Amino acid sequence: MQVNEYFDGNVTSIAFENGEGRATSGVMSVGEYEFGTSEKELMKIVSGKLEAKLPGEPGFRAYPGGTEFNVDANQKFQVRVIEPTAYLCFYS
Repeated sequence: MQVNEYFDGNVTSIAFENGEGRATSGVMSVGEYEFGTSEKELMKIVSGKLEAKLPGEPGFRAYPGGTEFNVDANQKFQVRVIEPTAYLCFYS
């Protein structure tokens, strides 16, 4: 396992790998962030609430706990975290 911190510690993730592949589990504090992908990502919101502006979409869309979204490789996307949010991210 590897612990990563981004945005002055406001986003923290733990990277791991198992029989299902590579993934990260993390938490994000309230704030606005931009992420870049190097491979396809499936992000599942476990708890909390954020809004994301995904590539090719005209604006932000709400993603509360229990929802998910995909981002293709080599893309950038923005998130606005409304309340502290836990997530799982799967890579392929």
